[in-house]
Amino acid sequence: MIFGVGIDEIEVARLEERLGRTDGLKEKLFTPREIEYCGAKRHGAQNFAARFAAKEAFLKAMGTGWRNGAAFAEIEIINDDLGKPVCVVHGKVKEFIETNGITGIHVSLSHLDDIAAAIVMLEK
Repeated sequence: MIFGVGIDEIEVARLEERLGRTDGLKEKLFTPREIEYCGAKRHGAQNFAARFAAKEAFLKAMGTGWRNGAAFAEIEIINDDLGKPVCVVHGKVKEFIETNGITGIHVSLSHLDDIAAAIVMLEK
């Protein structure tokens, strides 16, 4: 059964500019694994933007947004061995997932030069 679905998109340049302008923002929004992965990519800004969109989409799928103390870095988007994006949750977000009986997290990312998008589906 579907618990929630969220979708989001962001302008790559907008996020890139904010990350470059605000000290510590990258570390607040992304986990060390995400920073390492995106930083190693030729078009890292697109990868950061896609992950940011996934985090926003995840919050929408939860149906609570920022309530309950959810933080961006508690939602981690990594890739499995085949390159498929996978969501790993931590902290208050993990508590929410466990409390609500969420058994599956599905995420899809997409990006172009200018726009990144993501969709997240939570399953019970």
